[in-house]
Amino acid sequence: MPSQTRRLPTLPAGLLAGLIACGAMCLSTARADDDPVAPATTELPSDESLEQSGAVIGEIRVDNLDIFDTRLDEEDNAAFRLANWLHIQTRRETIEQQLLFKPGERYSARLLRESERTLRANGYLRDAAIRVAAVHDGVVDIVVATQDVWTLKPGVSFGRKGGRNSSSVGIQETNLMGRGKQLGLDIHSGVDRRSKALTYQDNQLLGSRWTLTGEYDDNSDGRAQKLAIEKPFYALDTRRAGGLSLSNERRTDSVYSQGQVVNQYDVAARHATAYTGWSDGLHDGAALRWTAGLTFDEQRYAALPAQGSASVAPDGRRLLVPWIGVGWIEDQFIATHNQDQIGKTEDIALGWNVRGRLGAASSRLGSDRTAGVFDAGFSKGWMPSPSQTWLLAGTAEGRVEREGVSGGLFKLSGRWYLRQSPQRSLFAGIGIDRGVRLDPDQQITLGGDTGLRGYPLRYQSGSGRWLATIEQRAYSDWFPFRLFHVGGAVFYDMGRTWDGVRPGDSAQGLLRDAGFGLRLGNSRSGLGTVVHVDAAFPMDGDKSIKKVQFIVEAKRSF
Repeated sequence: MPSQTRRLPTLPAGLLAGLIACGAMCLSTARADDDPVAPATTELPSDESLEQSGAVIGEIRVDNLDIFDTRLDEEDNAAFRLANWLHIQTRRETIEQQLLFKPGERYSARLLRESERTLRANGYLRDAAIRVAAVHDGVVDIVVATQDVWTLKPGVSFGRKGGRNSSSVGIQETNLMGRGKQLGLDIHSGVDRRSKALTYQDNQLLGSRWTLTGEYDDNSDGRAQKLAIEKPFYALDTRRAGGLSLSNERRTDSVYSQGQVVNQYDVAARHATAYTGWSDGLHDGAALRWTAGLTFDEQRYAALPAQGSASVAPDGRRLLVPWIGVGWIEDQFIATHNQDQIGKTEDIALGWNVRGRLGAASSRLGSDRTAGVFDAGFSKGWMPSPSQTWLLAGTAEGRVEREGVSGGLFKLSGRWYLRQSPQRSLFAGIGIDRGVRLDPDQQITLGGDTGLRGYPLRYQSGSGRWLATIEQRAYSDWFPFRLFHVGGAVFYDMGRTWDGVRPGDSAQGLLRDAGFGLRLGNSRSGLGTVVHVDAAFPMDGDKSIKKVQFIVEAKRSF
């Protein structure tokens, strides 16, 4: 494709219409009285006084609402009553098993807040709030208030981004028999392959803190099997952890340059990790955790005979790595609304969360090379004022071999939120990725599938990239049919890759786009959080790019 760079165009008519629509949405004043877990208003002793008095927990009452609260006039109709009747509510014991406190134990406000976060992390619950209901004779009675969402997903879904369509048909249940287990059968057609997938996940195996995950994929280019059993550090004060994960996959990988496939080869991948972890628990508001384990990683590549000389297979790898890791996490969290979701409680971690892992591969242990292996990451948040939130995160992984760093992938991202009003916020984000002697399964690309919304997917590729976004967000009070919270956004993206691996990889230089979109907060279903419907207008690139890209997808954030 020829390279062409144009000056910033005048504002497209569609974009202008989006700005007007978004502004109108900001002025919406429709009623949204739908908080399923509003706190109690009765005056009770403070958390501090209860803890100092040595109060203990008494009765724990679980108050779980169905999908629709028929006590409200807006939700008391035949359709919503039928949905509740068809839905199997989350069982009391499923919720109780996730609580970090029991009757007879000392009252701790921290454990109530952490249990709320644990429950809200479940896709089958719309929200969760835990509060003191009554205090008598040094005993504290607790109410756990939650609300279910619709978790059965039958039928067809469709998405579009980067100028490519994806679709799926199948059935998935994420709260099987009300026990929090997931079972799904899905037939998916995407950019790289068609697949039939059978998945199962149990986060409370036999009523314990162990999790079990299994997946079998029958793909157009191979098969994949995955199995994992783990007892994670499920709470800040958890003392022991451990697990085992196995995967075996056969697939065809594609290498992209300027949005086009330039190479394909066969991949046979096997991976296994076993680990154990220990900690002294939470002290002075933070937890120090240690882990040790053994990882096997094998990637074999082969040319595709049907493509002849057009298929070039890279070198593979075989590593057996004993390793030791350490982590540090602070107990600093806030609960907020209308940040990355619409009409839902969001838990934001502001404390330091740092982890690191070092290992060594040796030919004496069966590896095909001698190397040091590292994997590290961190996240931190700040609130310099009630209206501002800053979030910073980074990761680093790779190997140190005789020639230097190999398979090195370094990522740094920053996010900034300015709350202008309860219904408007300004968001800005930037991400930088840098690769060093990347492995074949570590391609760095930039396009419609990685956040540059006005361009085809994987439009640029290279050994590094950066992408910046600024977005004016609007969160309306409109709640049509009591199903979706409605919002909108006007956005501007810009970024580029550098040091292309192949000639012409970075020939397009800086890429920019602008656009607008509709956001539908999926508050009644556990299958996708925010539906995006965007129109993006590219400002650079070659003439073959369409003047407008339409994106339809379900994402976990705004």
